[in-house]
Amino acid sequence: MRLTKIAWVALGVGLVAATAAALNRARSSDETADPSGGEVVRVTRRDIASVVKATGVIKPRVGAEVKVGSRISGVVKRLYVQIGDTVRQGQLLAQLDERDLVARRAEAKATLDQADVTLRYARIDLDRKRALLPSGGMTTSDVELAERAAAVAEQQVNAARASLAFAETQVEYARIVAPISGVVASVSTQEGETVAASFSAPTFLTLLDPSRLEVWAYVDETDIGRIAAGQTAQFTVDTYGDHAFDGRVATVYPKAEIRDNVVDYVSVVTFTPPRDRTLRPEMTTTVRIALDARKGVLTLPIRALRWEGGRAFVLTPRSSAQRDAATPERRAVTTGRRDDSFVEITGGLREGDLVVIGDLTAKSQEKSDS
Repeated sequence: MRLTKIAWVALGVGLVAATAAALNRARSSDETADPSGGEVVRVTRRDIASVVKATGVIKPRVGAEVKVGSRISGVVKRLYVQIGDTVRQGQLLAQLDERDLVARRAEAKATLDQADVTLRYARIDLDRKRALLPSGGMTTSDVELAERAAAVAEQQVNAARASLAFAETQVEYARIVAPISGVVASVSTQEGETVAASFSAPTFLTLLDPSRLEVWAYVDETDIGRIAAGQTAQFTVDTYGDHAFDGRVATVYPKAEIRDNVVDYVSVVTFTPPRDRTLRPEMTTTVRIALDARKGVLTLPIRALRWEGGRAFVLTPRSSAQRDAATPERRAVTTGRRDDSFVEITGGLREGDLVVIGDLTAKSQEKSDS
């Protein structure tokens, strides 16, 4: 019981001490607050950059998306990949029924062998007749006919060899291989289907190289004059809203994009795909293109500026020793670059100066009413 009383006494002493400390803090805060009742900020140095904001879309670069098709007609015998599979350049994707093509290749090979035999006989006959010509056993006309037969046989061999090469190429066309490394984005043909290659190659599937992406930023016509190749940019996507990706403006397309009667110009932003996050084509992006950056300049929050007659000024608090300490002092300033929140101060203030923010009239009225 005695211990319980001691505990209650200790608790009461603690509460009294905490209350006294809170009152002291409040009194101290009131003593350092601006007499006008406004919020006070300090002129500080920071990096500032003016930016152009735009919405955009992630797009594959030229050559990053390839539609793979067949150059010959036939029945799809085997399909080796599915949507989402990762493939390497040269990997076998699909196989057409090649039995008729193999037969044509065999026929072309036989024709070439036959032409080779004819050529060998023609050359032997030509050599024999040339040997008999000096002794009178053959006439010049006979030798010329033999030379002609040998030349024709040689050209027949060349034609047969070309036919064999064509037949072998046709057999190779029955094997559909990956022209680039990437991911299978879509498959439009299944096993057992017959594809007909007439005026255009039928599409088997589409490959996408995810390491070759870019951002199309749609910049408003009022800002496009300030955009140029080489400027740095950052963009975010909805799925990784807390992470900004770095990029650089590669080019500005000269042709406008008119959407809903709004004129935009495409600024292409290139970037290095991150290893720990996956970006996909057609993702919506929010792009910020930096026009010029200034480092370590004097800045104030934009809301600290006041305007009158097209000139900027700020209100600075007076010291408690001055007359009219409750009335802030008005000071003209000159400004430079600005971003979303801060503005550069190029004249009128020094680092560390205090500036009053807020509706002073309302705060003064509240004090008078109280």
